[in-house]
Order: sequence, then structure tokens, then C-alpha cells
Amino acid sequence: MPLSGTNHVAVDWTASRHRVLEAIVARVLDGAPGAASALHGVVAEVQRRVASLSARKQRDLMRALDLLDSRVAGLATIGRPVGFAQASAVQQANWLWSWAESRVPPLRTAYQAFRRLALGAHYSTPSVSAAIGYRGPLHTRDIAVAWEGSLPNEGRADGVDNLLRPVARGRVDHRRERPASPPPAGVVTGAMIDGDTHRSADVVVIGTGAGGAVAAARLAEAGLEVVVLEEGGYFSAADFSEQEAPLAEQLYADGALRATDDLAVQLLQGRAVGGSTTINWMIMLRTPDFVLDEWQRRFGLHDYTSAAMASAFERVEREVNAQPVPEDAHSPNNRVILDGAKQLGWRATTATINAKGCVRSGFCGIGCRYDAKQGTLLTYIPRALGFGATLYSDARVERIEIRERDSGTGTAPRKRVHAAVRRGSTSHQLTIDAPLVVVAGGAVGTPVLLQRSGLGGGGVGRFLRLHPTTATVGVFDREIVGSSGIPLSTMCDEHLQWQQSDYGFWLECPPFLPGLGAVAVSGFGPSHASLMQQFTRLSSVIALTRDGAEVEHSSGGVQLQHNGDVSIRYELAAADAVRVQASIEAAARLQLAAGAREVHTLHARPMIVRNDADLLHVRRAPVSANRLTLFSAHVNGTCRMGTNASIAGCTPDGERFGARGVYVADGSLLPTALGVNPQSTIMALATIVSERIAARYGSAHHPQREYA
Repeated sequence: MPLSGTNHVAVDWTASRHRVLEAIVARVLDGAPGAASALHGVVAEVQRRVASLSARKQRDLMRALDLLDSRVAGLATIGRPVGFAQASAVQQANWLWSWAESRVPPLRTAYQAFRRLALGAHYSTPSVSAAIGYRGPLHTRDIAVAWEGSLPNEGRADGVDNLLRPVARGRVDHRRERPASPPPAGVVTGAMIDGDTHRSADVVVIGTGAGGAVAAARLAEAGLEVVVLEEGGYFSAADFSEQEAPLAEQLYADGALRATDDLAVQLLQGRAVGGSTTINWMIMLRTPDFVLDEWQRRFGLHDYTSAAMASAFERVEREVNAQPVPEDAHSPNNRVILDGAKQLGWRATTATINAKGCVRSGFCGIGCRYDAKQGTLLTYIPRALGFGATLYSDARVERIEIRERDSGTGTAPRKRVHAAVRRGSTSHQLTIDAPLVVVAGGAVGTPVLLQRSGLGGGGVGRFLRLHPTTATVGVFDREIVGSSGIPLSTMCDEHLQWQQSDYGFWLECPPFLPGLGAVAVSGFGPSHASLMQQFTRLSSVIALTRDGAEVEHSSGGVQLQHNGDVSIRYELAAADAVRVQASIEAAARLQLAAGAREVHTLHARPMIVRNDADLLHVRRAPVSANRLTLFSAHVNGTCRMGTNASIAGCTPDGERFGARGVYVADGSLLPTALGVNPQSTIMALATIVSERIAARYGSAHHPQREYA
């Protein structure tokens, strides 16, 4: 449930601003294939994306363009009294590098904004991505490498249905046509709404990701009348065209431009039915025991022991078909994890994923065209609908209104949920009365909705945890093709240490699609273009840090502003920064051990690692805002569970302090960072929270029914 209320303005693209932007794009794309002929198109696309940003971010970028047009700035920066557009190519490059490494944070922010927008727009263009060796969507072509498509038959009958395997075996037609189909019964899209609607229910669930969809299914199964609201659209297999740019804009929060205020951390969250489970990389990992021990010791969560959680994990894993990836299914990129760890004597394991009959297309991050990924779109949403739930997509929730005082009788006070449902360029109001509300909009959407509804304060919006993630890019002398195969099928947890005294970090593999890869790779101009030309031989390893080592320190937060904008702040604490530095060194060391010729870091000016001496420099390099590319797909912790209302958002049952009947069931509940990918944990927590809601309130609504 991405944000509502963000203010936008019509950007005044004066002739001078347009001229400066055109010069920036030309310099950033210098050396890239097709750059000259694509220049005007990329400039127009950058302008379009800038227009989608908040008013504050737009103003900041316009100020940056005005500064670049200043002769005084030119004199101070390159020693010549000229604006950026009038400077020579060498002077422009020096100017950009000076901003990339500036001591002034807003200059680093502006540099990264224009660099990322230009590179993402250019390299996601089919003709450009083809020029660097990208083969394009799998469903339009034949199998090209051994690590895509179904697996060979094992040559024996093992009694396992091919469709129940995590990865398909035998001849599976990956090119089978996926005809468009209408949404199933119970799904109401914005196109189906032709006027304002007012209705009632027992429970309103807001959000359809790992938390919301699970809660909706459990509560519907318990006999409650459930209405589910999702701001994103409803998509099915035929909609997942495997085209990177349009799908990223459709399926990700804020059109894939969500980031912290200073753009230092890009935030990858889903915005569609299924939430982030529609665009994640499928890995299923249980909460480590030492994390659960910490929750009991520090936050009073005594019901969340490993034994108590085991049944919830087992149930979830069964329902989403969580199974280990077969050893013969790994891509070369994931083999880098296994081979490098073996050479170094580090611990590495095969991942468990939620999939059935995967054909290893590599496009998990932009929706699964093959209905293999067992995200909530294919599991818990149909389950909820089957038990009578109604799902409204394209429905942006604006606020929760508590309609009566808490009587103290045990019956939850009536609530009214106000939402705007998009119908093309117009919208209609959807109003739902219900005693129970489950908020599952993610660790950005949930606190903002509570704040907008007058239910903020305490821990709401505080203690943002991101598993801050960076990457290293290894250049190999063999084909890697990181855009193909299962993106994430192995992990190295050698440095997590699995003990409560060390927050640590761990290593995984991401997909390496052209647009995402070009944005992630540091720098610009010929050096950047040269690395992208080696696209098929690049390996990417992501390093994820378990942040929040200073447990009671809030490294960041999410806050609704008076003008309706949303502020997302985050800064690495000192202890976390040290771990991020160590994680980069470890990722580079692992790739070298696996045979990389050289490894590039994601520092603003990339460091190139070829030997142990280079590794020492990496450990010392700064990782402050925009000096190192950081991103996060694990946005958690802004409404954490606990017993102290001054620093927690919810009780151990997931109920918002002081708001009987308002619950939270998503990653914002997590009291600490997990040290593992959170999908499985969020599903298990949503199971427990929803079962407790049914036990507490179910019989009061339907005394004639029995509850699971």
C-alpha cells in the first residue's frame, strides 16, 4: 500500500534547465551504445520521472540544475567561469566527479539522482540492452543457456508430481501463450467501480503482501467477513511481459523510485496485489533462534520462542511449497557463492524457495509469467476469496476513523475506513465500516496511515530497519549471464555467526537485468560503459547487513509531513557502518576466490579489487550517504511489537497501543532486523496475529460459528 497524499508540482523546465539536463545525460551516457541517437528520448524520460517525485525532491533537483548553470559554480568547481552546458567534455566529467565525492550531501544526492535516472532509462531500452548481450524475455525465444528453462529428467521415477517440484523437470513449454483473463470472482478492480460505495464488514485488511494476504486468508477461514484493500493493481500471468522498465514502474512502490529523503538508500517494495511477494526472489528463511531470544529478552515477547513459532513456519512453508533448490538448478552467478565459499572454507547453503515448476526465467523481480512463484497472488489471496473475502484493487486508503469510544466491554469500537479507488484518471470513494482493521501496508505505508489517522506516536514511524544492502560486481573470463536462471538460490551466512552478540552480515545473489544493473554499477561515461559491455561475464553478489546493532538507537524513521509529503530518513549507525564495510570486503574476497579477474565496488567512484592489498583499501573506504550505493528490499520495523508503548507501536499481539481493534500484520512489526530475508517471518507473524484476532473477537461477531 504505497503512499497517498504526496504533493507533486508541475516542474518549470526552463530552456536553461533543459540545456543543463541534456548536457548531464550526454556526459553520463558517454560511450554507451546508441547514446547519441537516444539522447533526446532519455532526456524526456528523465523529465517524466522527475515529475513523479514529491514537490520537495523536485525543487531540490531544479535548484541543482540552476546551480550547474551558474558561472560562479563553474569557477569554484572547475576553475572556469562557465555553466555546465558550456564547459568542455573533460570539464563536465570533472564537475560530475566533484559532486559525486563532495563533502556537501545535497550535491552527492543530485549527482546520484540524475545519474541513476539517465542510466536506468537508457539501458532498459530493448535495443540498448541487446547491444550489450542481453537476450531479452524468455517467453519470446528459445533456451540459450543451460541454467534457464526446465531441468533435464532425473532418469528415475520418484513419485513427485512435476508441478509440485520447485523447479520443473522434463520438457516444459516456457513459450506457451498466456491469454489475458478477467480477475477471479471476489476481486473488484478500479475499472469495475462506477460510483461511490459504502459497505460494512467484520474485518478490513489493508495490503496484500506477505502479511496482509495471510491475515485475510486466516480471518476469512475463521468465518469473518473480510474486505481486503490494495492500492496497486491486479495482475495475472499474461500481464507479466518480462519487460523490465514498464513492469518495474507498475509493480514497485512510487514507480520504482522510492528512496530515503537523501536518495542514499533505494527502497524496493511491491505495489500490486501480492505486494512484495509478487516481485521478490522467493527465498524462505526462518527467523534465527538467537533473534527470537533477543525479542524475548529485550522486548518481552515471551510467546515468540522458536518452539512456538515452529508450527506457524511449518504451516506457511507447506502452503507456499517452500522447498530446497535442486543442486543442478543453480546459475553460474549462484555457483560463485558456493565455489567461492568452498575455496575460503566459509559456510554456504542452498536456498529454499516458494515455487512450483519454475522454468528459471530470471524475471522474478518483475512478476512471474509462469505462475511458478507461490507468492500471495497465487496462494493466500485465492484462499481468502474462496472463503468469501472481497478484494478491492486500485484502492488507496486515506485514513482510519474510529467512530465510537472504547466501551471496555471487549467488543472492538466501530471503525470507518476511507479509500479512494482509481478508475482511469478519476477516482471514487470507498467507505467501509468494520470493528476490526488489520494494517499491512509495509514499513512505510503502515506508519504513514496510522499517523494520518491520528494513531501515531510512541514507536510508530521510528526504528526503521533496512538490512542495508550493497553489492560487488565481479568480471569473469567465463559466461555468467546474471539475467538468466533462478536469481537467488544460494546464500553464505559465514559472517552472520548465528549468535546474539554479533549482528553481522550475509551474502546472496541478485538478478542482473540491464536497467537495474546499469543503475547499480557506479560511475558514468566511458568507464561505466566499458563495464556494461561485459554484461554477460559479470557476476553480482549482494552483501546484506543486519542493522540496528545499537538496539535502542533509531537509525531512521518514516514521518508524515504537514503538507502531505512523506519523509523517510535513514543513516547508518557507527556499528552498522563498520559491518557494511566488512561485508564489501567479504563479497569481493568471495568473488576473487571463485575466479573473478577483478571486482568493482559500488562506491561513488568505484574501487577495483584484484588482490589482498586492494581489499584492505575497501575495508577503509567511507560508506556514508551517497558515497556508496545502498538499497533495501527488506523495509521493516517502524511499528515494532513490544510491551513499552513509548518505544513500540504494537502490543505483543500486534494491536496498536490505545486503539482497540486496530492491528498491524506486516514487516513493520519486527522488533529488530532479522539477519535473514523476512518473507517467511512476516507470514508466520501474520498467522499468529490473525489467529489471536479470531480467538479474541470471532465468537463475538458470529457466536454460531466455530473458528480454526
